[in-house]
Amino acid sequence: MDKVEHYRSLIEKILTEYHQQFSQAASPEVEMLLAFDEARDQYLWFQVGWTSEERIKGISVHIRIKNEKIYIEEDWTEEGIANELLREGVPKEDIVLAFHDPESRKLTDFAVA
Repeated sequence: MDKVEHYRSLIEKILTEYHQQFSQAASPEVEMLLAFDEARDQYLWFQVGWTSEERIKGISVHIRIKNEKIYIEEDWTEEGIANELLREGVPKEDIVLAFHDPESRKLTDFAVA
């Protein structure tokens, strides 16, 4: 399996596990959803729904693969998707904490871009 295919599989596995874990705890008015677009290498875990007072819509995790690196664009998990990826053997040099600006990324142990 080539590197990008391996990363796709890892991302889908991790997001599916989060989805399964938190879908059971979600209120019936809010749906937890996954969207995997392998053609464009975009991966989302998000929520949509309504309460009696407001619309619920939010992205918990947005990941994309670009130039054979994993860009974490949004991550509201407590554990952190980067930690999950490291545990699965992805090197820090292939993970970009894209929710930080490029200058701030230089201060981390992860890839800048």
